[in-house]
Amino acid sequence: MVSTFWIMNPWKSISQDKEKPAPIKLEIVKEFVTVSHGNYPRVKEMLENEPLLLHVSNDWGGGDFESGIEAAGHVGNKEIANYLLAKGSRYNIYMACMLGHIDTVKNVLTFNPGLLNAKGPHGFTMLHHSIKGGESAKQVEDYLRSQGARETKIDFYSKA
Repeated sequence: MVSTFWIMNPWKSISQDKEKPAPIKLEIVKEFVTVSHGNYPRVKEMLENEPLLLHVSNDWGGGDFESGIEAAGHVGNKEIANYLLAKGSRYNIYMACMLGHIDTVKNVLTFNPGLLNAKGPHGFTMLHHSIKGGESAKQVEDYLRSQGARETKIDFYSKA
């Protein structure tokens, strides 16, 4: 009697067998990230037409990458940020700061206090994002200051 075993590779998903779509044109990526700073109707329109824009990032030069959610975050645009999050955008510590999610901020900084003055998009810090969050993020701002945060922007291109 001969037995045949089929072994599945756990590091290869079934979807990898499908052909990937072509890369999204850079001018479309740049436009999406640009409008994500403040043009809610255009963000919705672009995302409805091309759902894959949800996770794109634009390289503004020198590795200064920015996604749509990060664009909304550093200007404090909660309407766009919440829309993108509802669509499944990637949540990060900078979003938590801008949206006033104090428990998330405390947990992340407890785990890794070295992130307190980490550079976000364009060098904007967590403190910057909490200030842009307004009154609903004031508790985060106060907490960050109590932990020693002082800078709102750090030279993105410095080696430190």
